[in-house]
Amino acid sequence: MVRKRTLQKIKEDIEVIYQKDPAAKNIWEIIFCYPGFQAVILYRFAHRLSELNVPFLPRYISYWARIFTGIEIHPSAKIGDRFFVDHGTGVVIGETAEIGDDVLIYQDVTLGGVGFEKGKRHPTVGNNVTIGAGAKLLGNIKIGDNVKIGAGAVVLENVPDNCTAVGVPARIIH
Repeated sequence: MVRKRTLQKIKEDIEVIYQKDPAAKNIWEIIFCYPGFQAVILYRFAHRLSELNVPFLPRYISYWARIFTGIEIHPSAKIGDRFFVDHGTGVVIGETAEIGDDVLIYQDVTLGGVGFEKGKRHPTVGNNVTIGAGAKLLGNIKIGDNVKIGAGAVVLENVPDNCTAVGVPARIIH
């Protein structure tokens, strides 16, 4: 059963790349030339080990995934289905980040914390969200469903559903 769910998730991850990236030509290109795909596959494996309380190995996989892909996803982060990191170099997703389904992130995005406090300290991103290149989402904030975050935005406060946030600091536009 786990194998079937895993294969189904990989299939969905490939299909979403075809849907969201017009440059995707074939499955071999996606498997071997898309660091976002590779990072998500390695994350899913590390995350599963993290859920099983396996020590050290999830972080070690995450470390090698970052070296190999340029994308750092903490194994304890929670990521939904059909997640796509396009041109992913420089993406950082922190330990307590939560990402919904059908989320698209571009290069150099950070879902980070702003302090040394314990507990939830990274963003929660809803479903069907697009986060533009270079955007920084910082702290324990909530990004609603169907939101677009503009390139280079610095988001420090919650963004409600069906909005667009742009600028430094980010402001809501419709």
